[in-house]
Amino acid sequence: GSLLLAVHFYSLPRAAPLIPSTTLGVLLLMLSSLLAYAGVWRSLRNRSVFLTLCLTISALWCGCGVLFILEGQGVLSATDDFCNALVPGLVTFTLALLLIAVVGFLCREVILALIASALSLASAHEVALCSSPAFGSSAVACNYMVICLVGGYFALGRILCFLTKEKIVLPGTELAKKTTPERLQSSGGSMNRFAVTGLILNMLSASVFGCRLLGITGKLFIGQVPWLWAAGVYQLGICILSYRALDVLMATFFGFTSILKFAGGLVVFSFLFVVLALFLTLKSPVDGLYLLFYVAYCIALACCPKGFFEGVPQGVDVAIFVASALMSLVHLCNVAASARVPTGEGAVRALLARSSALKLREGADLHAPYLGYSKYADAEVLGYACSVLASFAMTRAGEPQAPLATVVIPWVVVAGGILKLLGGSVAFARGKTLESSAFILYAVMWIIWGLTRYAGLCGTARSFHTAAGIVAFMLFNGFIVFCTLFLNTAWFLYSLTFLLISASFLLDAIHALPAGYDIAATLLFGLVSFYCFLSALFNSTFEGSCLSMGRPIVQLSGVGGGTTKCLHLPARKASSVKKIADILRNGGTCGIPTDTVYVLVAACHRPDAVEKAHQSKRQAQDRPMSLWISSLKQLEPAKHLFTPLLWDFMEAAWPSPISLVIPRGDWVDFLGMKDSAKYVGTPQSIAIRIPDCSVTTHLIDMVGPIVVTSANPTGEADTTHHNQVYAKLGDKVDAVLCDGPSPENIASTVVDCTKLDSGNIGFFRVGIIPKAQVLQILEQVQKK
Repeated sequence: GSLLLAVHFYSLPRAAPLIPSTTLGVLLLMLSSLLAYAGVWRSLRNRSVFLTLCLTISALWCGCGVLFILEGQGVLSATDDFCNALVPGLVTFTLALLLIAVVGFLCREVILALIASALSLASAHEVALCSSPAFGSSAVACNYMVICLVGGYFALGRILCFLTKEKIVLPGTELAKKTTPERLQSSGGSMNRFAVTGLILNMLSASVFGCRLLGITGKLFIGQVPWLWAAGVYQLGICILSYRALDVLMATFFGFTSILKFAGGLVVFSFLFVVLALFLTLKSPVDGLYLLFYVAYCIALACCPKGFFEGVPQGVDVAIFVASALMSLVHLCNVAASARVPTGEGAVRALLARSSALKLREGADLHAPYLGYSKYADAEVLGYACSVLASFAMTRAGEPQAPLATVVIPWVVVAGGILKLLGGSVAFARGKTLESSAFILYAVMWIIWGLTRYAGLCGTARSFHTAAGIVAFMLFNGFIVFCTLFLNTAWFLYSLTFLLISASFLLDAIHALPAGYDIAATLLFGLVSFYCFLSALFNSTFEGSCLSMGRPIVQLSGVGGGTTKCLHLPARKASSVKKIADILRNGGTCGIPTDTVYVLVAACHRPDAVEKAHQSKRQAQDRPMSLWISSLKQLEPAKHLFTPLLWDFMEAAWPSPISLVIPRGDWVDFLGMKDSAKYVGTPQSIAIRIPDCSVTTHLIDMVGPIVVTSANPTGEADTTHHNQVYAKLGDKVDAVLCDGPSPENIASTVVDCTKLDSGNIGFFRVGIIPKAQVLQILEQVQKK
């Protein structure tokens, strides 16, 4: 606000600004990026109004900044070009910020509501100024002055709060309030606080074409593209953040609409929106009905030769603008205000509860990763959908008389490839290594081919180079096809049909493509992708395999195929812990969770089990197995064999992720290790600790002291999920106590206490507990 006040002379309508328009645009882009960062960072604190306000204003300044740059570079040279370009965005943000202001006042966020209302009024007055030059610009300046004053007060309050450690808090600047846990949960998991901004961006793109139909703007031209692209880029970010909020359906929807911002619609888009609307109805019937507007929009685009240049799609855009405004208000009230607007949540869910055939997937394991860590929901649905869009876009013939032919096709392919990269990245984070590799490979292929084929970069002179690159992709994809033999039938067909598409690219590059081959290959790939899209939606929504991906064509005895005697038991059940204890007492080996990473354990009094654990993970001699106990009471009979300093140090350090390497002695015999002692530690020392994990210590109470080693072959990374224990050790373990992702990603700290009596300790490994903390514990014990 202060920037615009400083560079514009609002009292003189024709006065030139103090700095060039290009510089002003760059500064606004910098401010928009800072606002977006502030909103996303603060979203972790559940501040819905603040988040929505920051992201909305950021999108406004981003679009305005690009328009100022275009004006400075002479692209918008005509007298009314700048107004025609600026008005659609200002109309959208006038209404959007007004809605945010209303909800802000209802939520008693007075400062934020004042900023939103002032900026809304400023945008409204600028629209009036563009329509009538006689309208005075002083009202715009007054509103920016309000923004400066209120924003300065807010900034002062936050600075005082930070400097005084929240002892001084100015009224209205408190941001530490938390949303109650009950309100954070919706029917489908965590509440998606980013959806409001995504809906506002839908208003923005609809406004560009709706304003033309209603006569608010005089024409459609390149000056309005920045609003479409700003909405598309921001909506890509909203798509990613929605996956972070574990909202698969809305994230997929925003992925679809982001492609619509960059390009137009295809007939297949309407089918995807219909399917997505049906599944979204299970969560909220109102959201499902909202998606039907986009079904109508895609059909209108597909039926009109000139696409959005004709009036029918623009009429649907007006309907989308109104519907998006209403949905923005509903979602913002539901995530921010105390009173909820009914959207029919739970109505369809209640009907399905009476059905025995279809049962919705619910609970904490709904978004649990397959392997390892992931803070995102599964994005496979979007990855398959992008394959459908890209393949059917390739089948559309380019017609010179159709304006959308050179606008729609390459950007559907390229944008679909970018979203497929997102799906591959999320799949990798969730432990799906093969699927992520395939998604990323196909995304790169779509992006390169979409740009080269439709941008005229693939000519006769470059045919050899193009063919060489395609052959490389085919070799990579051939390896993926081979690997999918061990995954499932659907993925085998998915990768195999893409190999057919690669072959069509190769034949086209060398000018030997048979008539109709590429159409048949892309249609076949699109149909397989559509089935995978449906299967992913069904299997992520309902329990059981409604649309199966099929069994592996080649069965293995490891993960994903065959049968195994290894039991997977949930750690939250006492009966599971008892079962694990019985297995250990009977000479078995098990993978269990701890306060750090997963470990492989065996009972000390079973030398056969200890030897089995030693051999199953190929234990190296320089990394000996360690010993765990549940309390120092198990060492009480041998207390006289420990020095007072060592005993007090163990008492002060445990339970914790600190392993103490202590001298070997006769105390080992008191633990009943017998012949298994040769596998534990070295001839001079043994690592011992008490874990800070209730499940593990309870298990040791039932079994007695246990021998422990990391649950992975020697030299490999630590295991951080129960599925990784099975993936790395195969069926060499008898059971796995399953507790999902590890609480920490780092192993324990190993301290050398063999020379503790002389006052010196060393560190074999610095893990989750830093050196300083261990030395502080030792200092306290020495003082005692």
